[in-house]
Amino acid sequence: MKSLPLFHRIAGQRVVVLGEGVAAEAKRRLVVRAGGVPVGEPEAHGAALAFVVLDDERDAKAAVRRLKHFGLLVNVPDRPDLCDFTVPSVLDRDPVLIAIGTGGASAGLAKALRLRLETLVPQRLGDLARALHGARTALRARWPDAGDRRRMLDQALGQGGALDPMQDGAVDAVPAWLEGTAEPDGVEPVEIVLTSDDPEDLTLRQARLLGSADVLLHDRDVPVAILDRARADAQRIALPCDGPDPGGLVIVLRRAGR
Repeated sequence: MKSLPLFHRIAGQRVVVLGEGVAAEAKRRLVVRAGGVPVGEPEAHGAALAFVVLDDERDAKAAVRRLKHFGLLVNVPDRPDLCDFTVPSVLDRDPVLIAIGTGGASAGLAKALRLRLETLVPQRLGDLARALHGARTALRARWPDAGDRRRMLDQALGQGGALDPMQDGAVDAVPAWLEGTAEPDGVEPVEIVLTSDDPEDLTLRQARLLGSADVLLHDRDVPVAILDRARADAQRIALPCDGPDPGGLVIVLRRAGR
Protein backbone atom coordinates (compact mmCIF):
# COMPACT_ATOMS: atom_id res chain seq x y z
CA MET A 1 0.00 0.00 0.00
CA LYS A 2 1.61 3.23 -1.16
CA SER A 3 1.57 6.13 1.28
CA LEU A 4 2.75 9.73 1.50
CA PRO A 5 5.00 9.97 4.59
CA LEU A 6 4.06 12.95 6.76
CA PHE A 7 4.70 14.21 10.27
CA HIS A 8 1.41 15.45 11.70
CA ARG A 9 1.67 18.05 14.48
CA ILE A 10 -0.94 17.40 17.16
CA ALA A 11 0.41 19.37 20.14
CA GLY A 12 -2.54 20.62 22.16
CA GLN A 13 -5.06 19.03 19.78
CA ARG A 14 -7.70 16.40 20.47
CA VAL A 15 -7.19 12.90 19.10
CA VAL A 16 -9.99 10.37 19.41
CA VAL A 17 -9.00 6.97 20.82
CA LEU A 18 -11.76 4.35 20.97
CA GLY A 19 -11.24 1.12 22.87
CA GLU A 20 -9.98 -0.35 26.12
CA GLY A 21 -7.12 -2.61 27.05
CA VAL A 22 -3.40 -2.74 26.38
CA ALA A 23 -3.51 -1.77 22.68
CA ALA A 24 -5.79 1.21 23.24
CA GLU A 25 -3.70 2.46 26.16
CA ALA A 26 -0.62 2.24 23.95
CA LYS A 27 -2.30 4.55 21.43
CA ARG A 28 -3.22 7.00 24.21
CA ARG A 29 0.40 7.07 25.35
CA LEU A 30 1.49 7.63 21.76
CA VAL A 31 -0.85 10.63 21.49
CA VAL A 32 0.31 12.10 24.81
CA ARG A 33 3.96 11.62 23.86
CA ALA A 34 3.36 13.73 20.74
CA GLY A 35 1.70 16.46 22.81
CA GLY A 36 -1.89 15.60 21.86
CA VAL A 37 -4.95 15.13 24.05
CA PRO A 38 -6.63 11.69 23.82
CA VAL A 39 -10.43 11.91 23.99
CA GLY A 40 -13.47 9.75 23.43
CA GLU A 41 -15.94 9.90 20.55
CA PRO A 42 -18.29 12.39 22.30
CA GLU A 43 -15.41 14.91 22.27
CA ALA A 44 -14.51 14.36 18.61
CA HIS A 45 -15.44 17.93 17.62
CA GLY A 46 -12.27 19.78 16.72
CA ALA A 47 -10.25 16.58 16.33
CA ALA A 48 -8.49 15.63 13.10
CA LEU A 49 -7.30 12.09 13.84
CA ALA A 50 -8.77 8.98 15.43
CA PHE A 51 -7.61 5.55 16.54
CA VAL A 52 -10.23 2.80 16.59
CA VAL A 53 -9.00 -0.07 18.75
CA LEU A 54 -12.06 -2.33 18.87
CA ASP A 55 -11.90 -6.14 18.67
CA ASP A 56 -15.33 -6.60 17.10
CA GLU A 57 -15.01 -5.98 13.36
CA ARG A 58 -18.61 -4.81 12.98
CA ASP A 59 -18.19 -2.28 15.81
CA ALA A 60 -14.90 -1.11 14.35
CA LYS A 61 -16.36 -0.55 10.88
CA ALA A 62 -19.33 1.33 12.33
CA ALA A 63 -17.02 3.57 14.36
CA VAL A 64 -14.86 4.24 11.30
CA ARG A 65 -17.92 5.30 9.29
CA ARG A 66 -19.08 7.67 12.03
CA LEU A 67 -15.70 9.28 12.51
CA LYS A 68 -15.03 9.66 8.79
CA HIS A 69 -18.43 11.29 8.44
CA PHE A 70 -17.15 14.03 10.75
CA GLY A 71 -14.00 14.47 8.66
CA LEU A 72 -11.50 12.61 10.84
CA LEU A 73 -8.65 10.55 9.45
CA VAL A 74 -8.82 7.11 11.05
CA ASN A 75 -6.35 4.39 12.00
CA VAL A 76 -7.48 0.86 12.88
CA PRO A 77 -4.61 -1.33 14.15
CA ASP A 78 -4.07 -4.54 12.17
CA ARG A 79 -6.76 -3.57 9.62
CA PRO A 80 -4.93 -1.54 6.96
CA ASP A 81 -7.95 -1.71 4.63
CA LEU A 82 -9.84 0.52 7.09
CA CYS A 83 -6.98 2.97 7.64
CA ASP A 84 -6.56 6.48 6.28
CA PHE A 85 -3.09 6.49 7.83
CA THR A 86 -0.74 4.02 9.46
CA VAL A 87 1.59 4.58 12.40
CA PRO A 88 5.29 3.96 11.77
CA SER A 89 7.84 2.60 14.19
CA VAL A 90 9.68 5.72 15.37
CA LEU A 91 13.29 6.21 16.38
CA ASP A 92 13.28 9.35 18.54
CA ARG A 93 16.25 11.69 18.75
CA ASP A 94 14.19 14.77 19.46
CA PRO A 95 13.78 16.87 17.33
CA VAL A 96 14.96 14.25 14.82
CA LEU A 97 12.42 11.51 14.19
CA ILE A 98 13.18 8.54 11.95
CA ALA A 99 9.93 6.84 10.97
CA ILE A 100 9.84 3.33 9.49
CA GLY A 101 6.61 2.15 7.94
CA THR A 102 5.48 -0.85 5.93
CA GLY A 103 2.04 0.41 4.90
CA GLY A 104 0.49 -1.90 7.46
CA ALA A 105 2.15 -4.99 5.98
CA SER A 106 4.27 -5.87 9.02
CA ALA A 107 4.60 -3.88 12.22
CA GLY A 108 7.11 -6.48 13.40
CA LEU A 109 9.44 -5.76 10.49
CA ALA A 110 9.24 -2.01 11.10
CA LYS A 111 10.10 -2.55 14.78
CA ALA A 112 13.01 -4.83 13.95
CA LEU A 113 14.48 -2.21 11.62
CA ARG A 114 14.04 0.50 14.25
CA LEU A 115 15.80 -1.58 16.89
CA ARG A 116 18.69 -2.16 14.48
CA LEU A 117 18.96 1.57 13.81
CA GLU A 118 18.83 2.35 17.54
CA THR A 119 22.30 0.82 17.85
CA LEU A 120 23.67 2.92 14.96
CA VAL A 121 22.21 6.40 15.39
CA PRO A 122 24.02 8.56 18.00
CA GLN A 123 22.05 9.75 21.00
CA ARG A 124 23.20 13.35 20.38
CA LEU A 125 21.76 13.54 16.87
CA GLY A 126 19.03 15.84 18.16
CA ASP A 127 21.67 18.19 19.60
CA LEU A 128 23.22 18.45 16.13
CA ALA A 129 19.83 19.35 14.64
CA ARG A 130 19.33 22.08 17.26
CA ALA A 131 22.84 23.41 16.65
CA LEU A 132 22.22 23.67 12.90
CA HIS A 133 18.85 25.34 13.54
CA GLY A 134 20.54 27.88 15.80
CA ALA A 135 23.20 28.51 13.14
CA ARG A 136 20.75 29.40 10.34
CA THR A 137 21.56 33.12 10.43
CA ALA A 138 25.30 32.43 10.44
CA LEU A 139 24.89 29.93 7.59
CA ARG A 140 23.07 32.50 5.43
CA ALA A 141 25.73 35.10 6.18
CA ARG A 142 28.58 32.67 5.44
CA TRP A 143 27.05 31.38 2.18
CA PRO A 144 24.36 33.81 0.92
CA ASP A 145 23.63 31.71 -2.16
CA ALA A 146 21.15 28.94 -1.32
CA GLY A 147 22.82 26.48 -3.70
CA ASP A 148 26.25 27.07 -2.17
CA ARG A 149 24.77 26.74 1.31
CA ARG A 150 23.13 23.41 0.45
CA ARG A 151 26.30 22.04 -1.13
CA MET A 152 28.41 23.02 1.87
CA LEU A 153 25.95 21.32 4.21
CA ASP A 154 25.91 18.22 1.98
CA GLN A 155 29.70 18.06 2.15
CA ALA A 156 29.85 18.59 5.90
CA LEU A 157 27.05 16.14 6.72
CA GLY A 158 28.27 13.45 4.34
CA GLN A 159 30.11 10.35 5.50
CA GLY A 160 33.45 11.42 6.94
CA GLY A 161 32.50 15.10 6.70
CA ALA A 162 33.11 17.71 9.38
CA LEU A 163 29.56 17.30 10.70
CA ASP A 164 29.02 13.61 9.94
CA PRO A 165 25.77 12.96 11.88
CA MET A 166 26.81 9.40 12.66
CA GLN A 167 29.65 10.73 14.81
CA ASP A 168 28.87 11.86 18.36
CA GLY A 169 31.32 14.77 18.16
CA ALA A 170 29.60 16.43 15.20
CA VAL A 171 27.60 18.90 17.30
CA ASP A 172 30.75 20.28 18.91
CA ALA A 173 32.30 20.85 15.47
CA VAL A 174 29.59 23.25 14.19
CA PRO A 175 31.24 26.55 15.35
CA ALA A 176 34.66 25.64 13.94
CA TRP A 177 33.11 24.50 10.67
CA LEU A 178 31.25 27.80 10.26
CA GLU A 179 34.43 29.76 10.90
CA GLY A 180 36.45 27.75 8.39
CA THR A 181 37.57 29.01 5.00
CA ALA A 182 36.18 26.17 2.89
CA GLU A 183 34.22 27.05 -0.22
CA PRO A 184 31.77 24.90 -2.18
CA ASP A 185 33.25 22.34 -4.51
CA GLY A 186 33.01 23.08 -8.20
CA VAL A 187 29.72 22.30 -9.82
CA GLU A 188 30.78 20.90 -13.15
CA PRO A 189 28.17 18.50 -14.55
CA VAL A 190 28.72 14.87 -13.55
CA GLU A 191 27.73 12.08 -15.92
CA ILE A 192 26.40 8.78 -14.62
CA VAL A 193 26.10 5.90 -17.08
CA LEU A 194 23.59 3.36 -15.80
CA THR A 195 24.53 -0.30 -16.00
CA SER A 196 20.95 -1.50 -15.48
CA ASP A 197 17.41 -0.36 -14.75
CA ASP A 198 17.65 -1.58 -11.16
CA PRO A 199 18.31 1.25 -8.65
CA GLU A 200 19.99 -1.31 -6.38
CA ASP A 201 22.82 -1.48 -8.94
CA LEU A 202 23.76 2.17 -8.34
CA THR A 203 27.16 2.54 -6.69
CA LEU A 204 27.40 4.34 -3.35
CA ARG A 205 28.97 7.33 -5.11
CA GLN A 206 26.21 7.45 -7.72
CA ALA A 207 23.51 7.24 -5.04
CA ARG A 208 25.19 10.06 -3.09
CA LEU A 209 25.41 12.26 -6.18
CA LEU A 210 21.75 11.68 -7.02
CA GLY A 211 20.80 12.58 -3.47
CA SER A 212 22.69 15.88 -3.74
CA ALA A 213 21.74 16.89 -7.29
CA ASP A 214 20.02 20.20 -8.01
CA VAL A 215 19.26 19.25 -11.63
CA LEU A 216 18.88 15.90 -13.42
CA LEU A 217 19.46 15.83 -17.17
CA HIS A 218 18.36 12.37 -18.21
CA ASP A 219 17.67 10.16 -21.19
CA ARG A 220 13.92 9.92 -21.66
CA ASP A 221 13.81 6.20 -20.93
CA VAL A 222 15.64 6.32 -17.60
CA PRO A 223 13.35 4.40 -15.19
CA VAL A 224 11.34 6.42 -12.68
CA ALA A 225 12.68 4.14 -9.91
CA ILE A 226 16.14 5.56 -10.54
CA LEU A 227 15.00 9.17 -10.97
CA ASP A 228 13.24 8.87 -7.63
CA ARG A 229 16.56 8.25 -5.90
CA ALA A 230 17.25 11.96 -6.39
CA ARG A 231 15.97 14.72 -4.14
CA ALA A 232 12.24 15.25 -4.61
CA ASP A 233 12.80 18.94 -5.34
CA ALA A 234 15.56 18.39 -7.90
CA GLN A 235 14.68 19.74 -11.33
CA ARG A 236 14.25 17.02 -13.98
CA ILE A 237 14.97 17.78 -17.63
CA ALA A 238 14.71 15.14 -20.36
CA LEU A 239 17.48 15.01 -22.98
CA PRO A 240 18.11 16.35 -25.50
CA CYS A 241 17.52 19.87 -24.25
CA ASP A 242 18.55 23.37 -25.23
CA GLY A 243 19.03 26.50 -23.24
CA PRO A 244 21.44 27.85 -20.64
CA ASP A 245 23.09 25.80 -17.93
CA PRO A 246 20.43 25.56 -15.18
CA GLY A 247 23.09 25.95 -12.47
CA GLY A 248 23.76 24.03 -9.26
CA LEU A 249 24.98 20.45 -9.16
CA VAL A 250 23.96 18.93 -12.50
CA ILE A 251 23.83 15.17 -12.92
CA VAL A 252 23.57 13.73 -16.44
CA LEU A 253 21.93 10.30 -16.37
CA ARG A 254 22.63 8.15 -19.43
CA ARG A 255 21.58 4.67 -20.41
CA ALA A 256 24.45 2.37 -21.32
CA GLY A 257 25.38 2.58 -25.02
CA ARG A 258 24.10 6.15 -25.50
